[in-house]
Amino acid sequence: MARRWVHILLRSELAQGEACAIPLSVAVPESEGEIGYIVQQTLYNELAARNLHRPIATVLTQVLVSQEDPAFQEPSKPIGPALSDEQINAFRERSVPVAQFAGSWRRVVPSPAPLSIIESGVVQQLCDSGVVVIAAGGGGIPVVSNNDRIAGVDAVVDKDLASAVLAIDINVSMFLILTDVDQVSLDFGTPRERPLLTMTVEEAQRHLNDGQFPRGTMGPKVEGAIRFVRQTGNRAIITSVQCVASAIAGLAGTEITP
Repeated sequence: MARRWVHILLRSELAQGEACAIPLSVAVPESEGEIGYIVQQTLYNELAARNLHRPIATVLTQVLVSQEDPAFQEPSKPIGPALSDEQINAFRERSVPVAQFAGSWRRVVPSPAPLSIIESGVVQQLCDSGVVVIAAGGGGIPVVSNNDRIAGVDAVVDKDLASAVLAIDINVSMFLILTDVDQVSLDFGTPRERPLLTMTVEEAQRHLNDGQFPRGTMGPKVEGAIRFVRQTGNRAIITSVQCVASAIAGLAGTEITP
């Protein structure tokens, strides 16, 4: 779901000359609203089926990033499908950056580090009022600040890092990251694979530095958990949807501890 903005961009480019172009800075919030609508309606129906009635709200979430972030000088996050020679030349003519990945060329965009969440106070107020809040969908909407004014930028923010910043901003008691594996493992996908029930912040940072958690998969999740635990001292757990209850009880998943 976090890649819906890629499809919005593709549709815009395919409709070039027939419809107005959509920049990345607009495609990202469009996709966040679309994702929020689907999740909000699904939660409403699931709760209603259980005779539970809680207010649910989606907040379009702006994520502050630095204009000086090195990511803007060296875009490295690949988006969209592999490009043909014709598409590569067309992108280069428009000064759209492309790079080679695993033998194919793809468009790349900046992925700056999230600093804070503009709407964190609103999210906090809604949570305090008993509202189930959907926020930072797909990593949120990257913006920069200049003279107390904010403006969107053509970039994307990692969803796990943005969620960690929001969790810190509103001081949640537990940060739960859901993924498609039950636990974090060392030497993942090899005969030496070892699932981990717990890691201290220092252990997690060491394994991250050693390359155990690749940047495109588990890396941002572990990095987000490290950041959250370091700044709050509260629990951070990485697990699958199926293991949530057991992980909260300390019987499954991977918990990063101070």
